[in-house]
Amino acid sequence: MKKYAVIVAGGAGIRMKTDLPKQFLMLGKLPVLMHTIEQFYKYDNNLEIIIVLPKYQISFWENLCNQYKFVIKHQVVNGGKTRYLSVQNGLALVAEESLVAIHDGVRPLVSKEIIKQSYDFAERKGSAIASVLLKDSIRKFEGGTTVAKNRSEYLLIQTPQTFNSSLIKQAYNQTEPDDNFTDDASVFEAIHGNVILIIGDYKNLKITTPEDLVIAQALMVN
Repeated sequence: MKKYAVIVAGGAGIRMKTDLPKQFLMLGKLPVLMHTIEQFYKYDNNLEIIIVLPKYQISFWENLCNQYKFVIKHQVVNGGKTRYLSVQNGLALVAEESLVAIHDGVRPLVSKEIIKQSYDFAERKGSAIASVLLKDSIRKFEGGTTVAKNRSEYLLIQTPQTFNSSLIKQAYNQTEPDDNFTDDASVFEAIHGNVILIIGDYKNLKITTPEDLVIAQALMVN
């Protein structure tokens, strides 16, 4: 089946404490988003890559591509006011009866092995959601206090979240933006039921805070 990657990069720099959106921050010799694109390209250089960016960031991205001579082929589409709407815009460019991985633009350390596994499972099962077990103890706010919970009953969800394109497009077409839709898996689940989880990777971190950037740099070196 034809394969797509919709890479959503709509973040700002608020938690990074910088005016520069986090997807454009330098990680080694390239901006974060370029590393993310490279990982999918290394997996399959025939992959159709779609980048979703806020409209006001597109010209800046184009200038970065020129500056760093970044020539990996990709399409750019305007993002929406929310991640839900941004993904919907990206999916509009995806053909029916294909496979599509939806990925955070600020997860630049995703491995080729996880990308491959996600497409393989999605082709057989319809969906494939990267996830990892919790390492730390957790507590939940209940009323005016907190209550300990069994961490073995919870998972951390990552991207890529990969789907049969017809199924995920149908899910987005038959739902409306909702606070309960925390990711693409929850949108899929609302229409099609259970999703399939695959084993992710603790190295596949989402760069959100300054500390994450330091960790990502260290992991790249190793």
